[in-house]
Amino acid sequence: MDIEIKIKRIEKDFAWDFILPDYATTGSAGMDLRACIKEPVVIESNSIKSIPTGIAIHIADKSVGGFVFPRSGLAAKHGISLINSVGVIDSDYTGEIICPIINHSSKDYIVNPGDRIAQIVFMPIYTAHFVMADVLEDTMRGPGGFGSTGK
Repeated sequence: MDIEIKIKRIEKDFAWDFILPDYATTGSAGMDLRACIKEPVVIESNSIKSIPTGIAIHIADKSVGGFVFPRSGLAAKHGISLINSVGVIDSDYTGEIICPIINHSSKDYIVNPGDRIAQIVFMPIYTAHFVMADVLEDTMRGPGGFGSTGK
């Protein structure tokens, strides 16, 4: 399924050649988001820095959301992730996409202008409506909490 997303550049004075978010391969689920910074940013060990992407988007269809995920290569190789795990871009949000990056490693990490820092995936959204109930259906798990299904 294809969807058209309007995109706007926020910053005009890039220290790198602006590249629209794109899919790295034909099978990619996410489009790479890049650091829109004028000079390298050091993310110290066990610290957080907000890195701008230099773009804002508009999702015209309220049944679609944009979800910003960490890049698995950065997480596996460098301990770099998003502090909020997954960022949600609602259809009515049109501000700049900012990535709050956390460095889980014991070494400082440098983000350079234009580096791929996260990825955005567009997925369907369902609007839920709660219905009050006195009893919920029995399930195999029931009310078992954390660890109740075993290792």
